[in-house]
Amino acid sequence: MANTEKLLDLPLEEVIGDRFSIYSKYIIQDRALPDVRDGLKPVQRRILYAMYRDGNTSDKPFRKAAKTVGNVIGNYHPHGDVSVYDAMVRMSQDWKVRNVLIEMHGNNGSLDGDPPAAMRYTETRLSAIASELLRDIDKETVDFIPNFDDSTEEPVVLPSRYPNLLVNGSTGISAGYATEIPPHNLGEVIDAAILVMEQPHCTIDELMQVVKGPDFPTGGILQGLDGVRKAYETGKGKVVLRGKAAIESIRGGREQIVITELPYEVNKANLVKKMEELRLDRKVEGVAEVRDETDRTGTRIVIELKKDADASGILNYFYKNTDLQITYNFNMVAIHNKAPKQMGLKQILQAYIDYQKEVITRRTQHELENARDRRHIVEGLIKAVSILDEIIALIRASKDKKDAKENLSTKFGFTERQAEAIVTLQLYRLTNTDIVSLQKEADELDFTIKRLEGILSSDKKLISVIKKELKEIKDRYSDPRRTKIEKEIEEIKIDLEVTVASEDVKVALTKEGYIKRASLRSYAASNGEETGMKDGDRLLFQDTLNTTEHLLVFTNKGNYLYLPVHEIPDKKWKELGQHIAQIIPLAADEAVVSAVKVSDFSAEHFITCLTKGGMIKRTALEQYKAQRYSKPLVAIKLKDNDELVNAYLTDGTMNILIVTRNGYGLWFDEDEVSPIGIRAAGVKAINLKDDDDVVCGLIFPIGANPDLLLATHRGSVKKMSIYNSLEKSVRARRGFVMLRELKKEPHRICGALIVEDGDHVLLRTEKGHSIEIAISDLRHVDRYNNGSFVVDQETDGEVVDVWKVIKEEE
Repeated sequence: MANTEKLLDLPLEEVIGDRFSIYSKYIIQDRALPDVRDGLKPVQRRILYAMYRDGNTSDKPFRKAAKTVGNVIGNYHPHGDVSVYDAMVRMSQDWKVRNVLIEMHGNNGSLDGDPPAAMRYTETRLSAIASELLRDIDKETVDFIPNFDDSTEEPVVLPSRYPNLLVNGSTGISAGYATEIPPHNLGEVIDAAILVMEQPHCTIDELMQVVKGPDFPTGGILQGLDGVRKAYETGKGKVVLRGKAAIESIRGGREQIVITELPYEVNKANLVKKMEELRLDRKVEGVAEVRDETDRTGTRIVIELKKDADASGILNYFYKNTDLQITYNFNMVAIHNKAPKQMGLKQILQAYIDYQKEVITRRTQHELENARDRRHIVEGLIKAVSILDEIIALIRASKDKKDAKENLSTKFGFTERQAEAIVTLQLYRLTNTDIVSLQKEADELDFTIKRLEGILSSDKKLISVIKKELKEIKDRYSDPRRTKIEKEIEEIKIDLEVTVASEDVKVALTKEGYIKRASLRSYAASNGEETGMKDGDRLLFQDTLNTTEHLLVFTNKGNYLYLPVHEIPDKKWKELGQHIAQIIPLAADEAVVSAVKVSDFSAEHFITCLTKGGMIKRTALEQYKAQRYSKPLVAIKLKDNDELVNAYLTDGTMNILIVTRNGYGLWFDEDEVSPIGIRAAGVKAINLKDDDDVVCGLIFPIGANPDLLLATHRGSVKKMSIYNSLEKSVRARRGFVMLRELKKEPHRICGALIVEDGDHVLLRTEKGHSIEIAISDLRHVDRYNNGSFVVDQETDGEVVDVWKVIKEEE
């Protein structure tokens, strides 16, 4: 029954919330975040204090790390030995901290992420600069609290005679808070602290004249002063860090990239591995070998290049695709007044200065008390020396020490402290205890007391003491800056030539949407045979392209597919290609209608689109360049039920000829169509009758004199001279009739082509029969002629398609 009464009936949320808030407070204050005053987390502070108490300092020999770890766990930090040893190792790694706090003999890890040797093998001691964090700790400068088992005491914070939080930085994740404070240059930080003391109202810009930016132990290049400024102002900011690389010439007219400094906390082994993977996967071209030549003289990664490789382009590629360049995010959170706070540079410096005022004040008070105490005793000794024989006689006549002290006080008026000093005076001291040396000491003590009282009574003198001691530390420990600061973040541009081997390939696209590229060797081995296709399919596009070029494929839905040639599936010429919908997803009823090759998007060319509903649109080619191309992109905005029939690459001076199903033709100049944006709908190209639509739009250059071939659904073909049979007009007219209208079974155009003598065309019927015609076999006819029949409609069915045979190249 007694036990039952102790149970509390509480909601689970309340219990969990209460317990978690206590746990969070512990994590934040006592584990993961540094104190703004000494820049240390509790485990680091305990390690340094334990080593100091043990006399394991820079002027003494090294000691086993295990001894210190045991000491820390046993006296101050009752946690796992691994966490303590790991914290100790980090403080000794000169690629993690700007000024190491612990010197270590043995393997303490590496830039490659290798683990350190076990603590039974390594030896450690405090570094000289770490002693500056602990200096004056025995002069009542900081508060002490009982340790976890009340067996001893530990400091709440170290005196920290320099701004360690900024110098060595900090990184940590706690409950609801994280911190990322970069290391800085000791000399710059001390100069900044002095500036704040001299000019309390100084601006961030003035401080940044002194503190140029973070100074990482691994060097490297920091880009983005605006990010640094924002971080110093608010505590949060973003900059870019990149490794230091140089391009060197080597034998055989080749070059190599040599990396000698890495961004902060980048694992070198992983970086080299990633570079080698990119080389092996052919993601980057022109790299012969990646080697890690790092030795005791310093970091050295060599990227050996092939002949004629673009060194700066390859370096840019590695900057963009590996950890040779990283983004560093400042998040300057520290414990200030027992709570986590995000702080800017000036706030951190001010908090440190306020703390140092407290430390120096407490030290001065301690020294003043000691000086006054000693002055009082010296005063007694001076008096005693002048009557020494009487005092000796009195002591000899006394019963014991207590009696002697009382007699001295009663007879000669000495205080209890003075009497204690006289009776404890060793006999040998009588040999040189003369009045002159005591008077000299008294004068020195008077001067010291006056100086110390001056410091306590004047804020100006107090600050001058802090400044003087900071300058001494700067003179003793400061070294040149390692990280180079660049104002702007450089935009990385990567030429396609760097990532793709430049190679001429044969590209084929069929009307049903099968696409492939094949090597010229594979094409030559086919002996002029047509590319592999399904029955009933035909070529829509075939040409020789370079792998650094692009293919734009247009669909009937008014979309275009952006295809870098090197990403088109590589097949043998005789093999069936891959369906384009497997590369970029298409709608179920979406089909390809045109393909255009592009070598240079910056060229002053246009994409001209023509639709079934008689619309035309001309847009600058550069607008078709895409960064993301995993889905179809809009080429022209279509009205309901309209479709794209053709898309061409034009130069602004082309002839355009529109052909409609009912036999109308309209011929006008390209510059009749003003260029507009890529998502626009276009303008009217031809004025259509209600029952008519555009079969195709054709283009031919100014000055050329080609023929027009028309094929009708009834199997008739006719060849006309454009210049002799048609009149040039303007956009948005009805056009001219190009067939004689029949009342019974009128001809309807199923296809039109621009042709020359020497061309061959193929007609396909609905029953799948194909008929080939040589253009030179056809005679020219006028506009009102319906041509000659080449297909028997009753036997073979209506003609559904007509196309030009693509000439095989030599």
